[in-house]
Amino acid sequence: MNTPTPQNTRLIRWNSFYKKLAKNKAALAGAIIIIFFMVLAIIGPLLAPYDPITQDYGNKLQPPSFENWFGTDDKGRDILSRILYGARLSLSIGIASTVLGAIIGILLGIVSGYYGRWVDTLIMRICDVLLAFPGILLALAIISILGASTTNVVIAVAFYAIPSFARIVRGSTLTVKKLEYIDAIKAVGANNFRIITKHVLPNIMSPIIVQTTLYIASAIITASALSFLGLGTTPPAIEWGRMLSEGRSYIAQAPHVTLFPGLAILFVVIGFNLFGDGLRDALDPKSKN
Repeated sequence: MNTPTPQNTRLIRWNSFYKKLAKNKAALAGAIIIIFFMVLAIIGPLLAPYDPITQDYGNKLQPPSFENWFGTDDKGRDILSRILYGARLSLSIGIASTVLGAIIGILLGIVSGYYGRWVDTLIMRICDVLLAFPGILLALAIISILGASTTNVVIAVAFYAIPSFARIVRGSTLTVKKLEYIDAIKAVGANNFRIITKHVLPNIMSPIIVQTTLYIASAIITASALSFLGLGTTPPAIEWGRMLSEGRSYIAQAPHVTLFPGLAILFVVIGFNLFGDGLRDALDPKSKN
């Protein structure tokens, strides 16, 4: 009988993962939505029929038509073009803030879970304090201190992601640290850095991947909310939340001004949530489907 190698074991796990994910139609639908919006973010400016910042007050608040598929806003700008241009910034803010928060949260979580003692207590108590505040409230406080800008929105949204990632990574690290092979590696003289990077981190990637996918959706909503309140991106930057804010005064007169950017936010958030749920199910070792 052939003894399975680590490479074969890893290949078997990945094959099982892909089979589970392929059977999850909701996850596949989410993946298609994500890919669609990612492609729009990349080539959207090439597809835009008009300049998104050119104002035409003689054509303002026009309903959807053959000339302007999604209509025009209060300044006569083509809404479809603005959505296509805004996809890049809206997705970039969501992804960048999630990645930044994940990196810091993973470092804190591993240090907390692996070393324990007073380091663990200190980091977790700080995380508890941050988690006691609603995400949007914490982001508002940070933006009010730093000022409204795209960079500061990324920082504010990432700040709230840190404790969430730290707690998840800490729990996974505590589980992996207790495994017998970790003790065996320590016995042969491996240092802590090698153990963490080569053995602990690779074994806790599943919950990190799931949390990253799900948090991108929350990050996009939070960033859009900040822009809607006038504390996010600043003109001439085009972002879906700001488009909602600019059109809210015309909801009764021209509902299409807020309808289409709102639908864009809705679909991209649904896509990340569906795909994140599918990843969670596929990466769950207890799942047999």
